Amino acid sequence: MGALASHAAGTHDANVVARGEYLARAGDCIACHTVPGDKLFAGGRPMATPFGTLYSPNISPDKETGIGKWTADQFYAMMHTGYSPDGSLLYPAMPFAAYTKVTREDSDAIFAYLTSVPPVRLANRAHDMRFPYNNRSLLLGWRTLYFREGEFTPGAGQSAEWNRGAYLIQGLGHCSMCHTAINALGGSSESKAFEGGLIPMQAWYAPSLTSNTEAGLGDWSIEDITNLLRTGVSRRGAVYGPMAEVVYDSLQYLSDDDIRAMAVYLKSLPPHGGEASPPSAMASEEKDRLYPLGSKIYDAQCATCHGAKGLGKLPEFPPLADNQSIQMTSSVNPIRMVLNGGYPPGTSRNPRPYGMPPFAQSLSDEEVAAVVTFIRTAWGNHGTPVSVREVNDLRSAPLN
Repeated sequence: MGALASHAAGTHDANVVARGEYLARAGDCIACHTVPGDKLFAGGRPMATPFGTLYSPNISPDKETGIGKWTADQFYAMMHTGYSPDGSLLYPAMPFAAYTKVTREDSDAIFAYLTSVPPVRLANRAHDMRFPYNNRSLLLGWRTLYFREGEFTPGAGQSAEWNRGAYLIQGLGHCSMCHTAINALGGSSESKAFEGGLIPMQAWYAPSLTSNTEAGLGDWSIEDITNLLRTGVSRRGAVYGPMAEVVYDSLQYLSDDDIRAMAVYLKSLPPHGGEASPPSAMASEEKDRLYPLGSKIYDAQCATCHGAKGLGKLPEFPPLADNQSIQMTSSVNPIRMVLNGGYPPGTSRNPRPYGMPPFAQSLSDEEVAAVVTFIRTAWGNHGTPVSVREVNDLRSAPLN
């Protein structure tokens, strides 16, 4: 049994509990239901949304404040339908639109694991949603538009490995929650699935997984994809921000077979969307203005690690030349990295990752815009220039 499942397993079979712990890792339950450094699954983690702040519930087995009185049937119904046992509608920050695909067997195993961990007596905090979003009956309309109930259906003619990867990506992994743009109603279109979008309130951009001009994986090797998922770094780049948390809390614990299955499925996503538009005349002028300054800053601050020609020094320092994450339509992520720095996640296979220092205090908005413009357009990169306003807007972004 894993390190998390330290409490007595009660009447549940130890093997089922261990499997449930594994599946809870695959579902990244810790990320929302545990405040960093606090008690496991006690809830209370704030989740800012465009509609107000949600607070995750206590899902420890405490009988008064957690799920200690729930049955396996009630837990499955919640996962599958998005209704709490008391009949209340769940806000879709709980990814029930993905978890509805989880099988009954897997749901029962997760429930067995959750009821095996130490109970925590901590009352749930009320959500702080603005009017009219505090009226949960409005969620009936959202569900009509965006929720399709039903367990995962294996793809006909696909391999067992592909189907396993699809089940993990579409279901427990709920990857589309970040990698699909959210509209003004807080929903997303199935036709736009995995085409990328800005993560609301976090000011990070989740790249398109279907466009080879962004993070589309059609020309990545399976090895490159698996390395990125399980360690946070690969020959093609590294993960930062919210994705680093996913790798740290979830993906590094999955089996090699499951990580490979996810890679096989991701690589099969058909390429579409996110194609770059030709730069405008104004953008070309902005590039001409900022590029010389950016080149000087790069030589002084960046070339030692990333190389004079942007080739990097693998595995410690990723290349910037021909790096898709640098050239994406959105410039949010490279701006944030220059401003705030950061580290890939420390994982069992990469326990001492090399980091990027922050430059927010040493470079002005124009200097950041210049160096990001330079790395997005130098060495054959096809990104667009960055404006001073874009940099200034991100200076106050949350550091997560």
